[in-house]
This record gives sequence, C-alpha cells and structure tokens, in this order.
Amino acid sequence: MTTTQDIVLIYYEDQPFSFARVEEILPDAKKDWYHVKLLLLQIPLQTVSWILKNAYINGDEFTMGGKRMRLELVTAPVEHKPDETPPEKTKLMKKKPAPDKMGGPKVVSLSDRKPKT
Repeated sequence: MTTTQDIVLIYYEDQPFSFARVEEILPDAKKDWYHVKLLLLQIPLQTVSWILKNAYINGDEFTMGGKRMRLELVTAPVEHKPDETPPEKTKLMKKKPAPDKMGGPKVVSLSDRKPKT
C-alpha cells in the first residue's frame, strides 16, 4: 500500500516516465477519491497534484487526458551486511578453487615500482 514519503515510478503509456515521492494524500470531496501531491524527482523538481482513487494510488492503471498511466511503488533491494555472504554467492564460492591453487593473482608492491634516484 502506497503512503506518504513512499517513492513511486510513474508509467506513461506503459513506459517508465519519472520517479516521484508521495508528499500528501488528502481526501477529496467525492467519496473514495484522494488528492495526491507528488514531488517529481527530475530536473527541475516540481510538484503535481492528482485526484486519484485508492486503487490507482496502489498501482491500478488509469487514464489522464486519454493516456494510460500507472504508479508503481518502489522498494529498495535487499542489502546484506558486510559480514554476511548472500546465499547465491555462497554457492558460487564453493565451486571456485582457491586463488593459490589456480596460480591466481600476485600482490605487487607499489614501492618496488618507484624509480630509483
């Protein structure tokens, strides 16, 4: 469910158009409709206010000026802590031989490369 401070991706005619942050959702005089204030995250920044049904706020397609529009809630990808290994990488790591056994890369000292004067 999309709410204030959420980031949404706006689709225009099935093409991603712009990211926006939901600033406000206020009830409209008409039942089940809302005034949705969006901060468009593009240059230059601008705000727009659309009157939408709850279903439209939550991703259902609607039309504006005869053009198909849709809002999609953006969720951040899952991040792993530095001390955790993601499960998919654990499988890959087990299959690879250790670098020392495959004649892997060697450490080169930069101080050895300095020109001698």
